Amino acid sequence: MPETKKPHIKIQKDGPYLITGNVPLYELIIESVGEDYRYREGRVFPQRPAYALCRCGKSANKPFCDGTHGKERFIGTETASREAYLEQTETIEGPGITLTDCEDLCAFARFCHSEEGNVWELTRKSADPTLRALAIKTAEDCPSGRLVAWDKLTGEAYEPAYEPSIVIIQDPERNCSGPIWVRGGIQIEGADGFLYEVRNRVTLCRCGRSYNKPFCDATHVSYQFKDGL
Repeated sequence: MPETKKPHIKIQKDGPYLITGNVPLYELIIESVGEDYRYREGRVFPQRPAYALCRCGKSANKPFCDGTHGKERFIGTETASREAYLEQTETIEGPGITLTDCEDLCAFARFCHSEEGNVWELTRKSADPTLRALAIKTAEDCPSGRLVAWDKLTGEAYEPAYEPSIVIIQDPERNCSGPIWVRGGIQIEGADGFLYEVRNRVTLCRCGRSYNKPFCDATHVSYQFKDGL
């Protein structure tokens, strides 16, 4: 049997994201339920050994690239910090957990909010076992990896168990399409060959307008970027 390539994302200079390694691709739609949020299933795309995802936001075949970046003279210069996540974070110490927060990575998915309070409030009240569990869940549900909850005794991060996969996020409540959610520790390689820190969850810009490329900075919300809505 031929060896299967490891999942990998290569950023093309002023072009798309080239995905290799037979990575599943599907769509999830953000829905609000009271003060809470959840996903419902959307499109499921045929699995391919390799594919290219639009990065400029102008493809007529979203989420796939159709070459429009060349006609539009898209400038996709990577501007995000290349420091490791923990070198960029603020730390919030709670009685039951520690929370780290890198605001520059926020994709405005809003899972950090719940009927019992936001993740920062819940962290500060995490002596209560119920609120501690909810604080962990709201941090884990952050698709961008901005928020990570940590066990105070072991120092280990609480992370959901994701298989390598890529999700196209849709956000009809905000009348826009969201970022590319990369899950399960897929290596991302910059256009110049730089290897970004491998993380369990990150969100990549696909509207073409983030000021934190290649990562999403929630500009799609103010820009009202749309794909299939």
